[in-house]
Amino acid sequence: MELSRITVLALAGALHCSGASAETVADFYRGKTINVYIGVNVGGGYDFEARLLARFMKARIPGNPTLVPQNMIGAGGIKMANFLYSIAPQDGTAIGMFPNTLIAVQAVGTDGAQYDANKFSWLGSMTTSPLTFSTWHTTGVRTIEEARGRELTVAASNKGAITFSFPRLLNEFLGLRLKIVSGYQGNSTMVIAMERREVDGVTNSWDSWKSLNPSWISERKINVLVQTEPKSPDLKIPSIQELVRNDDDRRVIELIVAGDAIGKPMAMSPNVPAERVKALRDAFDATVRDPEFIKAAAAARLEVTPIPGLRIQETVARVLATPAHLAERAKSIIAD
Repeated sequence: MELSRITVLALAGALHCSGASAETVADFYRGKTINVYIGVNVGGGYDFEARLLARFMKARIPGNPTLVPQNMIGAGGIKMANFLYSIAPQDGTAIGMFPNTLIAVQAVGTDGAQYDANKFSWLGSMTTSPLTFSTWHTTGVRTIEEARGRELTVAASNKGAITFSFPRLLNEFLGLRLKIVSGYQGNSTMVIAMERREVDGVTNSWDSWKSLNPSWISERKINVLVQTEPKSPDLKIPSIQELVRNDDDRRVIELIVAGDAIGKPMAMSPNVPAERVKALRDAFDATVRDPEFIKAAAAARLEVTPIPGLRIQETVARVLATPAHLAERAKSIIAD
């Protein structure tokens, strides 16, 4: 009798476990909300791409959950990364659109970075674009050579952000004398500050210029002085990598601007079940191939040149394996 009771209990337990494991991805997501955290302010290229992806991805995710974009700014995106790593749910209901500098920030050991980018599940990136440094047309500064001859003020957010570290790169390796004015919240406010002549120049991605301020390009209101690699075919200006003196300098630069190789990446919080990671990667890949999505991106003057999540995962691992002596040099530029 006792043996029969134990057998029944064991069978009931097995059936319970079988039922739990049988929950499909669609079952899990049906009726749920996925929060899409955006690590920068409203109005820039990151914000636009995150919201565009959220709008189209919903239909591609099993169970059709609601995707809710929300901005979480602070410390150049570090606040959002820390939140996604240790506070947000780790069940597949939290996604982040990352400032791509956050990989280098971790690699050099920046204070405040309390996440491990290797443990995020990277979904993909909609496009890649070189980073640029540009001046307002009234400065009269049209080339790097002309920029070396005078002090220029540059808008930036805070340490750890590429808008802060890229001007420091230009000072360190190209001999510029850029005075960095930090504290701006997002690229949109920096661009406005340049237009108002509060500052002389800004750091911005080339695709952001083309999508959000195309008339400034056609009317030559901005002078684009330098770009990063991989270079844009429609920008006939040198890259910073081409202009530096030696291979060690180039490797330090490549660490700091490594984000250019991953565009504007999206990732899920750690420890999400593998089947949900795969489902969202598949949803991302399907979204960036969707003709209607591509049409919407083109209307905003954005080219869709996607990077799959697994390739981003590999790039992140490679950057985080940078030799310590090079990472230390990079840290002096990013964080000191």
